[in-house]
Parts: sequence; structure tokens; C-alpha cells
Amino acid sequence: MSRWIELVIALGIPVLLIVLGKFVGASLERRHYQSIEDREVRFRSKPAFSTKQSNSLASVRRAELAIGSVVVSVDYFKRFLSGFRMIFGGEIRSYSSLIDRARREAVLRMKESQPDADAYINTRLETSTISSSSGDEGLGTIEVLAYGTAIVFENVERTRLR
Repeated sequence: MSRWIELVIALGIPVLLIVLGKFVGASLERRHYQSIEDREVRFRSKPAFSTKQSNSLASVRRAELAIGSVVVSVDYFKRFLSGFRMIFGGEIRSYSSLIDRARREAVLRMKESQPDADAYINTRLETSTISSSSGDEGLGTIEVLAYGTAIVFENVERTRLR
């Protein structure tokens, strides 16, 4: 009978972690997406462009560097699913939302670093993985750095973000 208990414990703990990762990770991801969407509404009138110049006819009063960075980790369930996908090949869709959240969060943090800007030009995104060891095994985290030039135009009516 003790072999059955050992087997249940040996299989039960990993399965429990995977199930727990699924529900806790999904809940945290939903909450993070909601936070991102709420904050994006606040900055909707302040666009970020990849172009190096503004198309506005107004002259620029001030230009400053805006930077935002985020490190996001993958949950156990997504790591578990990606293991199967790596065996059979194909897109790892469970990581797509991770990268989407990281990019959107980094851009929001960039905008929040210079909230009085009218626009953000020459916006760039840099992505890097963070690994605790060499080879294929790692923490499953990525860092996204968003940076650009926050510009404030002359004679533009100001509305403060609250």
C-alpha cells in the first residue's frame, strides 16, 4: 500500500502544480489584461509612433526620453503546454499572450514615465529572454524595454491624466 501512496505523491504534486498554475496563472493574466486595458484608455489620445518625426504643424516645445520596462514570467501551465509543443513543433500559442502583455505593459510604462507628452515618436521595443542557466532550460521570463521621444507641442490645450 505504501507504493501506491508514494506513486500518488510522486504524480500528485506535479499535477497539482500544473492545475494550480492553470487557474492562478489565468486569473492573474486576466487581471493584468484588465489593468492594461484600463490604462490604455487613459493614454488613447497620446499616440506612440515609430516614425522619427511628427506630422504635426505645431512646433515642439520640449522633447525628452521616455522609457518603460517590464519583466514577465510564464506560469507552470503554460510551461507544461509549451513542453508538448516543443516535442511536436509549431507555434507556442500559450506564450503569445505573455509577449503581448509584456509589450503593451512596456509601452504603457513608457507613456507613464512622461505623462504630460502630447505624443511619443521614434518608439522602439527591445525584447530579451532571461535565463537562469545555459541551454534551453530557463526561467521562462522575458523583458521588454520600450523607449521613445516624448514630445510636448507649443500652444496645445492640455488635459491632465488622472
